Amino acid sequence: MSRAGIGLALAASLVGCGGSTVANICTTTVADSLCVYVTIPRGATLAAAMDTLAAHAVVRRRWLFSLYARARGLRNSLKSGIYGFETGGRARWGDVVEALARGRGAMVRFTVPEGLMLTEIADLVTAQFGVPRDSFLAAARDPRQLRELELPDGARDLEGYLYPTTYTIRAHPGAADLVAAMTGAFRARWLPEWRGRLDSLGLSRHQVVTLASIIQAEVRYAPDRDYVSAVYHNRLRRGMKLQADPTVVYALGRRLHRVYERNLQVRSPYNTYLHAGLPPGPICQPDSAALRAALFPPAVPFLYFVAQPDGKHIFSVTFADHVKAIETVHRQQRAARAPPPPDRRPPAPPR
Repeated sequence: MSRAGIGLALAASLVGCGGSTVANICTTTVADSLCVYVTIPRGATLAAAMDTLAAHAVVRRRWLFSLYARARGLRNSLKSGIYGFETGGRARWGDVVEALARGRGAMVRFTVPEGLMLTEIADLVTAQFGVPRDSFLAAARDPRQLRELELPDGARDLEGYLYPTTYTIRAHPGAADLVAAMTGAFRARWLPEWRGRLDSLGLSRHQVVTLASIIQAEVRYAPDRDYVSAVYHNRLRRGMKLQADPTVVYALGRRLHRVYERNLQVRSPYNTYLHAGLPPGPICQPDSAALRAALFPPAVPFLYFVAQPDGKHIFSVTFADHVKAIETVHRQQRAARAPPPPDRRPPAPPR
């Protein structure tokens, strides 16, 4: 193992690099395939940094760059952090030294979990970066961004298109930078061949993203994802209401520990208990697995499902079987709430 192994870790993630502005190292004009992320841990030596930069073609002549860096005053007092560099020897040496000496262009990782609503992402952005919540929401409602994504005229924001993943971005981003990175990630993961699938389903991309967001919010047990999609597709074809609890949660605008009967009457076009068909738009951010499930449901006849306490679902074809499944779930819930039986073992004899 080289000296880089004692202090440097390389993250060669390609997501988001082309959309960052990092000390003229990785810029908006740089292709993702030409960027590499390097993590400089606290206490890393210049020698370890040189080995890693050379190994990943950030610099091609290690010894000469080392002389240059030392001549510029760079010794072992490197600024820890994540940095984005052009690979293939394209990075300007002055920019690399500036980054390592002053922390200029340092980057951070930011994770957007799947299934979050737009407002929840805004809260996350505020907590991590200090970006005002209203500023982020305004950026996510920017008409120019909606047009760039070719969203329908009725779309009011980018709900559903802020792709859930881990981003490597500059340390102090603006609201527009964050929104651009997330929508860019969505575009990168929407496969070109899926457009033909839309025609066979008779759905628009916006409708598929909407359906995927409901699947995302509904499923905790991943193997059930495709079957939940099939239920919704079957109900749509029959003109049945989707009756999806997550749409009620979205209509209320807050997370619920449990959806009660009284919640089902909330007046909103997003309430699929009151309105047939899909809601006007997505209700959260779906990941690629949910998008794929919405596009390719299995050919099964299920029309109903109910979640068990462990997150797995029972699927049914008929309403009568669905009622039995609900009774089964109720028994499981009562059993889970019941106190454990008393310990009837005889006490241990005294020693």
